[in-house]
Amino acid sequence: MVPSGHVAAPPTFIRLAAHPLRWRLLTALAESDYRVRDLVSRIDQPQNLLSYHLRRLRDGGLVSATRSTFDGRDSYYHLDLDRCAVALAAGGAALHPSLRRDPAAPDFPVDQRHTPPVAVLFVCTGNSARSPIAEALLRQHTAGRVTVASAGTRPRPHLHADAVRVLRDEFGIDIADRRPQHLDALAERTFDHVITLCDRAREACPELPRHPRRSHWSIPDPATAGDADEPGYPAFRRTATEIDTRVRHLLPVLATHHEKEAAP
Repeated sequence: MVPSGHVAAPPTFIRLAAHPLRWRLLTALAESDYRVRDLVSRIDQPQNLLSYHLRRLRDGGLVSATRSTFDGRDSYYHLDLDRCAVALAAGGAALHPSLRRDPAAPDFPVDQRHTPPVAVLFVCTGNSARSPIAEALLRQHTAGRVTVASAGTRPRPHLHADAVRVLRDEFGIDIADRRPQHLDALAERTFDHVITLCDRAREACPELPRHPRRSHWSIPDPATAGDADEPGYPAFRRTATEIDTRVRHLLPVLATHHEKEAAP
């Protein structure tokens, strides 16, 4: 029993997120994966200070870092939105049980005659694994109510067999007849969101018409990410699971975009 007048310490998430600078870091990382030097430029604070607070966020399990596959000296920081959601819900429940909430699934209208659907482009280098997986998963989650495409900066001749397999076996999606395409093939199309999924593509992807919102998901190539214990297909399963998580967190962002476009 908690003694009368005793106040429990704030939950870890509340303590971490309440710091103004850490909140700015969380807000930036909610939009995209960034390197420390990107965050220095974006937030306009010294690198050593940002590194300290990033370490606090990593220790709290909210942020992780992956070594860049473009430049091994760099690391990309990624916000774990699932952990944040759980921690935020727990923080509310710690204040009062009635604050525990289950978020509703975002809704995309079936009739889009008056408001064009949101258009999303996924880009990786070869357009043979990560970006077609993301394209297929977003199309499935939105039942085709979002316009989605994928392309590569240096496309391979064919999709990776394990990319086709993981979508078929784990998600019931068949993309066997799809072929990688070059980013140039989409030069005449406009997109609202462009998301790069590999570090090389982030550096190589040019500016596109209408200045779409750019985000980066730093996801290693599953074709080279297998380790000694789980090489090959298990790496594709892990990658597809991570992409599916990120796509699910993208849905409310896209729904909000659609609501703004539809507003009079």
